[in-house]
Amino acid sequence: LESEEFPETDEPVWILGRQHHLNTDKSKLLLDISARLWFTYRRKFSPIGGTGPSSDAGWGCMLRCGQMMLAQALICRHLGRDWQWEKHKKQPEEYHRILRCFLDRKDCCYSIHQMAQMGVGEGKSIGEWFGPNTVAQVLKKLALFDEWNSLAVYVSMDNTVVIEDIKKMCWSPPQSSSAAHSSAHVHRSALGRNKNTAGFCTGWKPLLLIIPLRLGINHINPVYIDAFKECFKMPQSLGALGGKPNNAYYFIGFLGNELIYLDPHTTQSFVDSEENGTVDDQSFHCQQAPHRMKIMNLDPSVALGFFCKEECDFDNWCSLVQKEILKQQSLRMFELVQKHPPHWPPFVPPTKPEVTTTGAELIESTDKLFELEEEFEILSV
Repeated sequence: LESEEFPETDEPVWILGRQHHLNTDKSKLLLDISARLWFTYRRKFSPIGGTGPSSDAGWGCMLRCGQMMLAQALICRHLGRDWQWEKHKKQPEEYHRILRCFLDRKDCCYSIHQMAQMGVGEGKSIGEWFGPNTVAQVLKKLALFDEWNSLAVYVSMDNTVVIEDIKKMCWSPPQSSSAAHSSAHVHRSALGRNKNTAGFCTGWKPLLLIIPLRLGINHINPVYIDAFKECFKMPQSLGALGGKPNNAYYFIGFLGNELIYLDPHTTQSFVDSEENGTVDDQSFHCQQAPHRMKIMNLDPSVALGFFCKEECDFDNWCSLVQKEILKQQSLRMFELVQKHPPHWPPFVPPTKPEVTTTGAELIESTDKLFELEEEFEILSV
């Protein structure tokens, strides 16, 4: 593992769907990487659950990687993939609002507190390490409490992405107060989207698509490497969660046969928002050259992420997958099918549990609300 400077090379570097050339625009590449939100271990936050840990050092790395992937989706949603961050430059209000979703406080939607407590329903005690599939399931549940972004989070099962289920989920009406269902008073918003009286957009919910995979038994099977790299070239790419057992990284791109990643294993002190709602964000961006590791050293258990803001982005993703991933005749990395497999239980878009609390006091006993997701099965190799 090295975080040394990039080598001199003509090979392109791919970062989350964007291509960079080291010999011509290295500074642009480094700016692109430092613009990503970087979440690390923190200490001195209020104890999780009131009496639990006040630091996630040693156990929270996969939760931090999940936060980074989700934050990248929110940046694409509100600021666009090509938004750039610069030190001390005034940023739009949406940027600070995104950051506030991830602060280490129990009332922040995607905080370490929320993620650790939601993990209890996935069979993980607080302070226990999560794998990529667990973090995906937790994000899927927490997103139901996030009315600002109203994301549709789809986590694939058995290495299979079902187009019909995703369309059903992204077009389903927003669930909220009964006022939202009376579409009698629809007026056009400035965006030209239909808004009903409750102010909820009807239409395509932005899609966060997470595909947990097992790319081999003990080591990554080399047959998957090209397809895995191909995913970082797609404009919808949110990178991948993975790493080594008990050591999670957020992979954002590649150069040749090395993966480029952001590393959460640095412990920083808790940062809260200021009175005016802005966040001192110096410690939320990684400002040195990123780490790289050889792709063959990757643990085979990973989760790919993609973000499709509009339906056309999803349709485009499907055709890229058809072209690049499904061309493998055997041992495809995952399957993309049109119809819901008949032997599967019926697809029901997830809905927010009927609890009177906000997402914040989240649910002390999660066991009644969510049945455990089965671990995805190991592909026969």
